Amino acid sequence: MSDYLIVVARSAQKDLDSLPSEVSSRISSKIEALASVPRPDGCSKLKGEQNSWRIRVGDYRVIYSVDDNTRTIDISKVRHRREVYDR
Repeated sequence: MSDYLIVVARSAQKDLDSLPSEVSSRISSKIEALASVPRPDGCSKLKGEQNSWRIRVGDYRVIYSVDDNTRTIDISKVRHRREVYDR
């Protein structure tokens, strides 16, 4: 069973780059862990979304989708919990 490929959207990468380095590195390690376990304990499926999931990393949220057919994980947002759900 091979790991999933992680694809980080340009906007999500900008979100990550704007964070303090210690927070950014903690979030990055959680994102890398998704490659082997795409739906870890504590993740939540987002209501009203076809295939979107959320993991918590302190006060930050990582929003992503999982495609089991192509074995890819698309990271779409990395934001503070206050801002992540704004439409």
